[in-house]
Amino acid sequence: MKACISGTGSYAPAKILTNADLEQMVATSDEWIRERTGIRERRLAATGEACSDLAVQAGKRALASAGLMAADLDMILVATCTGDYPLPATACLVQHQLGATKAAACDLSAACCGFVYALSVADAYVKSGMRHVLVIGAEVMSTITDWTDRNTCVLFGDGAGAVVVSASDGERGILSTQLRSDGTLCELIMVPGGGSRMPLSEKVVEERLQYIKMKGNETFKVAVRTLEEIARTTLSANNLRVEDVDLYVPHQANIRILKAVIERLGLPAEKVLLNVDRYGNTSAASIPIALDEAVREGRVKAGSLVMLGAFGAGLTWASAVIRW
Repeated sequence: MKACISGTGSYAPAKILTNADLEQMVATSDEWIRERTGIRERRLAATGEACSDLAVQAGKRALASAGLMAADLDMILVATCTGDYPLPATACLVQHQLGATKAAACDLSAACCGFVYALSVADAYVKSGMRHVLVIGAEVMSTITDWTDRNTCVLFGDGAGAVVVSASDGERGILSTQLRSDGTLCELIMVPGGGSRMPLSEKVVEERLQYIKMKGNETFKVAVRTLEEIARTTLSANNLRVEDVDLYVPHQANIRILKAVIERLGLPAEKVLLNVDRYGNTSAASIPIALDEAVREGRVKAGSLVMLGAFGAGLTWASAVIRW
């Protein structure tokens, strides 16, 4: 029994924030942003549009792609760090909105690695007897972005992507996943305020500690090293080579990081899905959005070998190899 991806879907909010718009908000320029990040524009959720709203839209499209009804689902996993509420889980809100009456539902928090972590969980549950699991990566990063900090506000966007993971008797499916973490590096990317360590207070708000903070240079070095290492480990575990990969779908964080990893792996440009220029860093949503785009554009076909790679706060990093 294998767990295969039977459907994909994604949703991006209508509002577009361009680099020219950001020039009016902070001391930056279109050239500076493009050179350092590769981003031209990003999507922002509308006022009142929450994480679950984005997730539901992506989930509906993935179900339609798979030819399934919400009632067919055994479980819903939502990877997010920007859920609707501290509790309940955003996945439960999605379960209700979709009408997935028999599905278990919970959230998974691994920041930008969340989708691959959730995919690994879905893989295990399908192999243990479930038939269909909906995995969604959804983020409203604009709610934890400090729009006065020019180093971070240019990076992030909102969106959601989803896949349906289904049981299959064939050869296609998720071949393996690799998950890693290193909590000693937790301070490289974090939101310091708003949790039980530093509850929301007047001081937290004044010091803008409820927003994401990042040590960019240190993060760059670790990201490049870990993405290359885990890609090679995942391929080796399946007796595969880099040359066997038909499409690499990495977390869309920053074009400089991605180019460095691609160069180290020796992957040609036509075998890599890059859309960071149009969406920015959408955290857990970035890989499923890119994967859905690849499917819709015909870059993934039956039999294609697809590799996913992500890194994020924690620090966490993860990879997966899928035979489509």
